Amino acid sequence: MSKQIDFLAIGDITTDAFIRIKDATVNCDINKDNCKLCVSFGDKIPYEFVKVVKAVGNSANAAVCASRLGLQSGLVTDIGGDLNGKECLANLEKEGINIKYVSTHKEMETNYHYVLWYEEERTIFIKHQEYNYDLPKIKPAPKWLYFSSVAPNSLPYHSQIADYVRKNKETTKLVFQPGTFQIKLGAEKLKDLYSLTHLFFCNVEEAKKITGKQTAEIKELLKGIHDLGPKIVVITDGPKGAYSFDGVEAWFMPMYPDPKPPHERTGAGDAFSSTFTVALALGKSIAEALTWGPINSMSVVQYVGAQEGLLNREKLEEYLAKAPADYKPKNI
Repeated sequence: MSKQIDFLAIGDITTDAFIRIKDATVNCDINKDNCKLCVSFGDKIPYEFVKVVKAVGNSANAAVCASRLGLQSGLVTDIGGDLNGKECLANLEKEGINIKYVSTHKEMETNYHYVLWYEEERTIFIKHQEYNYDLPKIKPAPKWLYFSSVAPNSLPYHSQIADYVRKNKETTKLVFQPGTFQIKLGAEKLKDLYSLTHLFFCNVEEAKKITGKQTAEIKELLKGIHDLGPKIVVITDGPKGAYSFDGVEAWFMPMYPDPKPPHERTGAGDAFSSTFTVALALGKSIAEALTWGPINSMSVVQYVGAQEGLLNREKLEEYLAKAPADYKPKNI
């Protein structure tokens, strides 16, 4: 019989090609929201360099994070039969990820995304291959199942995952970090999944879309998501910090101070969410998990791509020991 996996992530995997540009401008509204990246139309735009990062994506990033922090980690994902897919698998194996549940579609391509990187921010051109998603027979059930972004044709797949969690609810805790398509679907179509979710992650703008509360305060957003079913809700607000609610207590957590200005922000949210999850899996409280998440986010944004800066547990705890006095969760 196979050994139980501590942390099994489900979701699409991709390669990210980072194209570093400098001949561009950013235009925002008066509140510095709704920003647009602008380049000359119909022109030849020089770029500085390209960096290709294999085996990334919300769920792959989470699996790598969990592995580096000491959990037995695996990934359920779909790839094509191309060289890109083989290289992604090789990268996962280097990270100690269990690839038993990876499905290969020989006649299809593996996801490949392009990232326009300007200053510390990035704009990602994405294309999810529409695989025939089918949940493999996962035995024994993992302790934590972390589900994130998949392609637009995957609605039946969500029902399979909900059924699996329902059958294994005594063993497995579901973590849901919805991707763009899953948020567009709306909470009603995914109500079974929301109702079975133990731990939920999104950012402030996503929370407004999910709840339909565009002008809501953070406590109302936390309660709105909690009312959909998740037992623990975490809403991130970029460099401003993060919030959590378990139905009784609500907390605010500031970000860990950056040692130097962020280099590139891809994967900061994934680092926070997966690190928070790992902390709970290791027996930490919600308040303690809130202090873990921002440390990995801080580290990731000092590097290019979502995984290079992910820390091991020793290094994370070293940063935690050096944290400033005001780096702690506050009840709100």
